[in-house]
Amino acid sequence: MDFTVKRLAADAGTFLSRAVQFTEEKLGQAEKTDLDAHLENLLTRAECTKQWTEKIMKQTEVLLQPNPNVRIEEFLYDKLEMKGPTRPSNHEQLGGCMIDSGHELGPGTAYGSALIKCGETERQIGGAEREFVQRSTNSLLVPFRNFIEGDFKTILREQRTLQNKRLDLDIAKSRLKKARLAEAKSAAERELRMTQSEFDRQAEITRLLLEGLSSTNAYHLRCLNDFVEAQTTYYAQCQQYMLDLQKQLGSFASMLSSNNHHQTSLPSTSVPTATSSVMPIPPSSGQGGGGSGGRQARVISDYSAADSDELTMTADEVVTVSSVPGMDSDWLMAERGSEKGKVPIRHLEMLD
Repeated sequence: MDFTVKRLAADAGTFLSRAVQFTEEKLGQAEKTDLDAHLENLLTRAECTKQWTEKIMKQTEVLLQPNPNVRIEEFLYDKLEMKGPTRPSNHEQLGGCMIDSGHELGPGTAYGSALIKCGETERQIGGAEREFVQRSTNSLLVPFRNFIEGDFKTILREQRTLQNKRLDLDIAKSRLKKARLAEAKSAAERELRMTQSEFDRQAEITRLLLEGLSSTNAYHLRCLNDFVEAQTTYYAQCQQYMLDLQKQLGSFASMLSSNNHHQTSLPSTSVPTATSSVMPIPPSSGQGGGGSGGRQARVISDYSAADSDELTMTADEVVTVSSVPGMDSDWLMAERGSEKGKVPIRHLEMLD
C-alpha cells in the first residue's frame, strides 16, 4: 500500500515538473532541447500523411455511399461489429420499378418489353456497383483505416513518449544549472546522463518508426492500383451493359415504328389523330416492284433471306425501299444496286 502511494506521488511529481517545464518553454522562460532536423522532417511528413489519408478515406466513403445518413448508420454497425441490413442500390430499385411497370403495361408490347429489358440492365449495373463497393472497401478503405487506427497510433504514442523524455532532459539540465553544492551537482549530473540516454534511445525508436512510413506509402500505392483496377472493371461492365441495351432498344423502336406505319396505312372513319413519325412508303412505279420513288433506309440488324424473293442484308448498310401493292404490310421491297428482294420492316430504319 505504501509503495503504491509513493509511486502515485512520484508520478504526480513527474507530471507536475513536466507541466512546469512545458509552460516555461512556451513563455520563453526555459531552454528547450531541439530535435535534429531529420527527425523533425520525419514527424512533419508523418502528420501530413495522416491528415491526407483521413481526407482520402472520407471522400472515398462519400463516393461509395453518397447518402450521409446511410454512411453514419453503416459506421455505427461497423463500430458495434454488427452486420447492417442489406439495401438495394439506386440502380436495383430503378430496375425493379421498370420491370414491374413493363409487366403491368404488357410484356408483349414493344414498350413493355423495352421497360423490362431496361430494368434487367439496371439490376446488372446495381450488381456490378455492389461488387465495386466491396472491392474498393477491401482494397483501399480497410488498409487506410488500419494505418490510422494501428501504425499511426503507435507513432503518436512513441512521439508522446519522446516529448516526455525531452522534457525530463531539459528539467535535468535546469537542475544542474541551479545546483550549487558539490553533492547536488553530482546528483544532477547523474540524472542528466540518465535522461540524456533515455532521450537518445527514444529518439532512435521514434525515428525508426517514422522511417518505416516509406514502406507504408509503397503498400498504399499498391492499394491505390487495386482501387483503380476495381473502378476500371466496374465502368467497363457498365459500358458493356449499356451498349447491349442500346442495341436491343433500337430493335424495339423499329418494331414500334413498323406497328405505327401499319396502323396509319389502315382505312379509318374516325377523326384523324396525330400522324405517325414514320412516313408511308410510296408505291414503286418500276417493273417488278421496287425502283424509282423509293426511300432510303438503314439496316439496323443483319437479315438472311429465307426465300429466293427475299434480299439478304447486313447491319448499317443503306438500301432503297418501296411498298408494293398487295404485299404484306410488315414487308417492303428493297433494292441494292442490281439486287432486289423483300425485307422485313423491323430490320430497317427510315432515313428520309
